[in-house]
Amino acid sequence: MEKVLISSCLVGNKVRYNASCLSMSEPDWNWLQSHVELVVFCPEVSSGLLIPRAPAEIIAGKGEDVLLGTAKVLGNDGVDVTEQFVAGAQNALQLCQAQQIKYAILAEGSPSCGSSKIYDGTFSGTKIDGLGVTASQLKREGIKVFSQHTIAGLQSELAQHS
Repeated sequence: MEKVLISSCLVGNKVRYNASCLSMSEPDWNWLQSHVELVVFCPEVSSGLLIPRAPAEIIAGKGEDVLLGTAKVLGNDGVDVTEQFVAGAQNALQLCQAQQIKYAILAEGSPSCGSSKIYDGTFSGTKIDGLGVTASQLKREGIKVFSQHTIAGLQSELAQHS
C-alpha cells in the first residue's frame, strides 16, 4: 500500500495554531483509509511550536522565498518563527525520504502546508496563489503535494501508477 504523508490537523488532531483541526469530505476520508497508508505529521509541532500559538503568515513572499532566505514567517504577535517553519519543512522531507513517501496531502491555506493558496502576509484574511514552506520543500524534492480539496488528483495519480 502506498504511503502518503498527511497533515495531522486533517485527521482530527487539534494541532492548528488555535488548537483546532480541519476536515475533509467523508467519501475522500473513506477512500484514503482503504487505499493508502497514512503517515500523520505536523511540521509546525515537529519544530517545537506550541499549541495554541499565534497565527503566522509568510511576509513578503511565499514558501519558496522562505526556503531561499528572502522572506520571513511572522506571528501576528510580531515573533519571527521562520527558523521553526524551515525546520518543520526539513523534518517533513526527512520523514518522506526515510519512508520513501512520494505523495503528501497538506492543509490548504497554511503557511507551512498550503499547496495552492496561502495568506498574503497582512493578517487581513486575504489569500494569494502560492505554496507554504513545507509544501515548497516537498515539491522541490519531487514529492507530489495535494490538499484536502484535491484528493481526486491523488486518486488519479495513484491509478496511473498502479
